[in-house]
Amino acid sequence: MTYSVKEIFYSLQGEGQNTGKPAVFLRFSGCNLWSGREQDRMAAVCNFCDTDFVGTDGPGGGNFKDAETLAAVVNAVWPDVDNHKFVILTGGEPLLQVDAPLLDALHACGFKIAVETNGTLPVPENIDWVSVSPKGNSDIVVRQGDELKLVYPQAELDPARFHSWQFSHHFLQPLDSDLEPDAVRKTVDYCLRHPRWRLSLQTHKILQIP
Repeated sequence: MTYSVKEIFYSLQGEGQNTGKPAVFLRFSGCNLWSGREQDRMAAVCNFCDTDFVGTDGPGGGNFKDAETLAAVVNAVWPDVDNHKFVILTGGEPLLQVDAPLLDALHACGFKIAVETNGTLPVPENIDWVSVSPKGNSDIVVRQGDELKLVYPQAELDPARFHSWQFSHHFLQPLDSDLEPDAVRKTVDYCLRHPRWRLSLQTHKILQIP
């Protein structure tokens, strides 16, 4: 299988339960909820995405001919200092491309593997951390995992809908969009009234790191 990758870079996880943790970010091209083109944004299922996942022109990006080649590139990005290797598979929607050979190759390099998904595609076995961020008007099939990270507010998604789903951690993250300028206040207020939910901030934006 050929993998289309937008970018590969080393940074700190900026949000959710693993905030502050060093990781290699493997960002795949493409998504099933938005084309990535601005002219399609308002008609898309997810119209507030803040990530460029179109093409393969980012740092470390490209088309990789097989899992071993891609895993070797990811491994080369990790600093040779200790054994706490952590890679985050993200996008776009990474599960359009992630498969067993890639997971096996990354594990063989010593990585713990996390995935950030919109939850519309089944999660392969042998992923160590599953973070699901549901989007309104999508058919969500992943109803269990490590972390549920809900962008808030979304008119189509009431957080109470997810209370019976099997996740270890529940986060609300303020919508970063001109469509909802009061998102931070609304998110804080909801968390205070519903303590099941914890506030997640995009600290990488606050710190101005990748």
